[in-house]
Amino acid sequence: MDKYVIRGGNPLVGEVEIGGAKNAALAILTAAIMTDETVVVDNIPDVSDINVLLEAISVIGATVDRVDRHTVRINGSTIGSVSVDYEFIKKIRASYYLLGALLGKYKRAEVPLPGGCNIGSRPIDLHLKGFRALGATVTIRNGVIYASADDLHGAHIFLDTVSVGATINIMMAAAMAQGKTVIENAAREPHVVDAANFLNSMGANIKGAGTDVIRVRGVESLHRTSYTVVPDMIEAGTFMFAAAATRGDILMKNVIPKHLEAMTAKLVEIGCQVEEFDDAVRISAKSRLGKTHVKTLPYPGFPTDMQPQIGVALCLARGTSIVTESIFENRFKYVDELARMGATIKVEGNTAIIDGTETLTGARISAPDLRAGAALVIAGLAAEGVTVIDDIVYILRGYEDFDKKLRDLGAEIELVSDEREVQKFRLRTG
Repeated sequence: MDKYVIRGGNPLVGEVEIGGAKNAALAILTAAIMTDETVVVDNIPDVSDINVLLEAISVIGATVDRVDRHTVRINGSTIGSVSVDYEFIKKIRASYYLLGALLGKYKRAEVPLPGGCNIGSRPIDLHLKGFRALGATVTIRNGVIYASADDLHGAHIFLDTVSVGATINIMMAAAMAQGKTVIENAAREPHVVDAANFLNSMGANIKGAGTDVIRVRGVESLHRTSYTVVPDMIEAGTFMFAAAATRGDILMKNVIPKHLEAMTAKLVEIGCQVEEFDDAVRISAKSRLGKTHVKTLPYPGFPTDMQPQIGVALCLARGTSIVTESIFENRFKYVDELARMGATIKVEGNTAIIDGTETLTGARISAPDLRAGAALVIAGLAAEGVTVIDDIVYILRGYEDFDKKLRDLGAEIELVSDEREVQKFRLRTG
């Protein structure tokens, strides 16, 4: 099994190019099958979640052509089935977007209940509530969601809780429903806006994305387009906190600074220097970090996907910090791994109390999920000695060339496949 082996202690210094947003690309690539004309999408990240989704789209009959590593050409006119294979769906949660896309286009969809990281309860009931409001009959049998409708019609839908997935899924189905749909308490995340902009580029009529009320006027058909995926704010944020934790100096290029404001505000608060440019952000940390309190919230609040990364940085800060997780209940599974590295963290319910320590020490640890795995890499980079991280399959789901980008910043990190390679790394870097 692949693993990362890291010798920590080097400040990360240099420039890093941020790729396209995985979460936006998953929604956009799914929506691309809603037209019978050819769609070209670029700036997609080359990560396993994207590759699994493209294979699932191909298996139901769509024509998928990888133009290059970051560009794909999709034509949905050849789709012959609205039934998606469980083998793909169990690997990625975003597969549920196929429900909204297939239901909108064909008025039928059969999609297994989704998989993905086990970071807590992420019920799909809001998605199904939205589909039913649009006139679909939705049932779950033997682990498969069956949705069908003679015709979809516009509806007024209030989401009980803010949900990115439900917002995008309902928006896709409503794009080809008859009449006007209003989605209230909609998610405002940048990838919701990006999905709406993509659908509009295909001829959809969606207004209000980025606010809590989205209005969709259904159209009969969608057409060809070429589209560039928005930069990944979570990848950018991960490198920002890596700079903070290692007392480094990194320029993140190809970013939208506005999307990063919740993170840059916290970095300034804990003592980092932040410079913003038109499409870049520079983070430097010249001394030990300070304490803070942080609570995860829907956008534009502090993102839950960045909670483990700031948690690692605060393990090395002066004083006691408090991190409150208000989105997912299982987001603190990385805490036990950090304790093996010398961190002092106490979890009470949805709150972690972190007593900062001067140093962490290398250990053998495992990545419990995607973002926690990336955070543990940061911990290894900041720690004294060698850290070996198992189960990096989670990390590979969402970060392209993670180890290479870190090496270009001065990190000593390698992706290895067995214990012999771990020992070679120890000898070579010792």
